[in-house]
Amino acid sequence: MAHSNSRKKPVPRNQRKFVNRALQKREQGEPDDISVSLMDMDGAIMYYFENVIKPMVFENGEQVKVPVMYSSPERWSAIQKQGFMRDAKRQLIIPAIAFRRTGMEKDDTVAVDKIDPEDPKLFYSFERKYNPQNRYDAFSVQQGILPQREYYNIAIPDYMVLSYDFIIWTQYIEQMNKLVERINWSAGSYWGEPNRMRFKANIDSYTDVTEVTDRERLVRTEFSVTLKGYLIPEAYNELAGPHTQGTHLTPGQIIVGQETSTTLTDAGIGGESIESIGTSGQSDSIGINLTNAFSITSGLGVNITNEGDSFDGSVPVTHEISIPQEVETTSNVQFNQVTSSALMIGSNAITSTGVSQDWSVTGSVEATTTLTVGGNATIGGTLIAQEFHTEYVSGSIILTSGSTQFGDTIDDTHYFTGSMFLSGSFELNGYSVNEISNDTSLTDGSSTSLVTENALKTYVDTTKTDVSAFPAYVRKQFVKISTGLIGTNTASFNAETASAPAGLTATSEHDFLFFINGQYMEHDAIEIQQAASTFYLKVDTDGIGYELESDDEILAWGKFNT
Repeated sequence: MAHSNSRKKPVPRNQRKFVNRALQKREQGEPDDISVSLMDMDGAIMYYFENVIKPMVFENGEQVKVPVMYSSPERWSAIQKQGFMRDAKRQLIIPAIAFRRTGMEKDDTVAVDKIDPEDPKLFYSFERKYNPQNRYDAFSVQQGILPQREYYNIAIPDYMVLSYDFIIWTQYIEQMNKLVERINWSAGSYWGEPNRMRFKANIDSYTDVTEVTDRERLVRTEFSVTLKGYLIPEAYNELAGPHTQGTHLTPGQIIVGQETSTTLTDAGIGGESIESIGTSGQSDSIGINLTNAFSITSGLGVNITNEGDSFDGSVPVTHEISIPQEVETTSNVQFNQVTSSALMIGSNAITSTGVSQDWSVTGSVEATTTLTVGGNATIGGTLIAQEFHTEYVSGSIILTSGSTQFGDTIDDTHYFTGSMFLSGSFELNGYSVNEISNDTSLTDGSSTSLVTENALKTYVDTTKTDVSAFPAYVRKQFVKISTGLIGTNTASFNAETASAPAGLTATSEHDFLFFINGQYMEHDAIEIQQAASTFYLKVDTDGIGYELESDDEILAWGKFNT
């Protein structure tokens, strides 16, 4: 039976878990993970407008704050249809600023290759210059102890480009000018809250619209904002890999120096002795005599000073070796004559018979006599010739760019004898033509086709009988009163729409005008339908802003049969 106070058996080294002490943190703990979302960028725009730009206008001598609203897709769609915003009481909201995010895309100008999204291994590293564990003291300096360095690793985000559309409404142009000036002054700066992420914003061109009605005067300006943002999703901190922010410490080091001294014992070289060198620090010289002396003599094209003087070690001998001319990379080397079977330049060999490989000339080549090319000649630029003569059995032209030019002025005349076959299109005075059509009904309506005489004559002969119906159709303009309602969005009429003769577009809601209680009804919010002898008017109540009621007088004026 084991004793209760027995010690635990040590784990073998090959079974122990490896621990990197540099990644272990001290008492200060781990830093908080960070994340940047799309809502952060939307919030940066809202914060910057409300707290930095602070849009304001003057009304009746008082300063009024302009509300800034992020529009939902439903509200933005209504704004696009009506051109303005209304409150719960159907009153215009003036002044006001509305915006929405219209799109986003990756910023390809800043490439980020994460390799593995669950463990990207892409970080910015920053060194913390001082902390309580990283300090210098007398002991550290005397003992050569290098302090630990603390590094912060911040994950590299995905760089994005976000687009926003803005609409501003005011009652007066002067109010609009003040708002645009304040907003434009902030373009090109970094928008966001202090001590948080900020994003560079650029403003595109402005579009002004002034609308005047019987009861309201509305000044509207539209512009777009491009935001250079970056994303670090919150879900990234929940992955198995490293978090968006972490720290690690370098290991501490102690440098130990060692001083040694030695004595060079007596040794014999070539029968001569070397005096002992002690550790006293004296600079003693050593003399060596060579049993067999050597000398240097000049060769072909080489000059040597003190030629033939031998060196045996007793006295110093200096030789200067030179050639008749400089051969540096910047020197001009001249030879009277060079004889060679071949000249190698890179992998190309130039012989008496020519060049064995492909040869490229970046400059000009001038031949004072006849230039004969036995193979193919490829000309990447312009071929200029005084005369052009060809002798061929067959010929073809292959154009890399897909285009060519005949002549250089508008008065040039070109003659073609025989037939011309053209696949593609041709352009005449800026108009492109791709076919000659014999469509006798002219149903294609093509803007790039020329019709034949037969097609035009056949079409006129076929349709001229319907010309008499045009005046009768054009004169049809009748007024009808609604006979009933179906629900709160449909009005019915005992009437039939007039049919358009051949050659005209079919009758639609654009051939009618509708009034409710004497007020014009917008075409963008209505549509019509003919069912037997009953004519229906269908109203988009959300778009027009009201519902149909039984006591409403609804009039229709347009192309009815009677």
